[in-house]
Amino acid sequence: MHDNNKAALFILDDNEQYAELLKEFAEQANWQADFETNVVSFLTQEFPACDALVLDLFMPDFDGIEVIRMLADRGHHCPLILVSGFDKKVLHSAEQLAKAHDIEVLATLTKPIELESFIELLNRVSVNLNQPKYPKTVKQQYSPEEIEAGLKNHEFVLHYQPQICLTTNKINSVEALVRWQHPEDGLVYPDQFISVVEKHNLIELMTQEILNISVKESSAVIQSSLEVSLSINVSADNIIALSLPEQLKALTDKNHLAPHNLTLELTESAVMGELTSSLDVLNRLRMKGFHLSIDDFGTGYSSLQQLYQAPFTELKIDRQFVSSMLFDEEAMIIVKICIMLGKMLNMNIVAEGVENLETLHELQHLGCNFAQGYAIAKPMAVNDLIRWAEQW
Repeated sequence: MHDNNKAALFILDDNEQYAELLKEFAEQANWQADFETNVVSFLTQEFPACDALVLDLFMPDFDGIEVIRMLADRGHHCPLILVSGFDKKVLHSAEQLAKAHDIEVLATLTKPIELESFIELLNRVSVNLNQPKYPKTVKQQYSPEEIEAGLKNHEFVLHYQPQICLTTNKINSVEALVRWQHPEDGLVYPDQFISVVEKHNLIELMTQEILNISVKESSAVIQSSLEVSLSINVSADNIIALSLPEQLKALTDKNHLAPHNLTLELTESAVMGELTSSLDVLNRLRMKGFHLSIDDFGTGYSSLQQLYQAPFTELKIDRQFVSSMLFDEEAMIIVKICIMLGKMLNMNIVAEGVENLETLHELQHLGCNFAQGYAIAKPMAVNDLIRWAEQW
């Protein structure tokens, strides 16, 4: 029977003695605990009411990876403590799989488990369980017609997130990030409209609006004596439009913005979609003086091929590696390799998703050029950016 005054732990491990030991230590930590050694039995029974599930990855008949998939298929998103004595890389990959299924991973442990560490973990988890839980905000769904009307009515705005030089501590550039200033719903963020934009062929219209706003607002930044470059995101649809280099050059000329002060950020998939056309456009953009950044580096399937083929001047290390680098050894290795690779190819290296000063200082130590993230500043409107820069 579930004791509502105690956190509940369930242990799935084929080694009965080990499961008994973990149960005993969980009870010492004031948890209610139970276990099962037979995976088939576990999967055919009703899912136990628990606050955390200890899951051994390496079991006969059904392994832990299959269990994660089956739990996700059945809508059971109980937080996991993953355990394995098999291979640290498998343990790390299993954690990524669980997160991809929207299942929280509280910790990954290697066998033999240090029992003091296990009790400390349970104590930490039980404290978090007692924190107040806030309901998730239900996101508004917008139709393609509403978004298109908003674009044509010029309801979309840009917020700018600064990038600082890790050598001089000066502001080097700002990335323009789109928001929808909805007349009824207020400020709407991209996660509520960008998928609809991409699905319904509105990306070209949106990018044109972003270009127009960002280039015009850059004039206000220049007049404020803030010497920074501007970065904007462009899509696969933009990059195969053969007229883009000439259109962009005409737009920057009209607004007295030097092309070398504008960086176009592209994801890896954008370049690979129509390789011949994209290389045509990218090379002509570079020849007109614009800079090119490969965004979310390391998350695509052909990163090295693109660095070899396309004339990129900047490499942005994806936030998932940067945000995990202090506590995830493999993420740290990837960050180090990206920095080394960028330096060897004579590219600027930007780390995005820098959320704390510890990460910022480590990136400085590793020789990264630039950093962007909440540890420096959140995205803000152009006038707020100018005021923030005066204080920085």
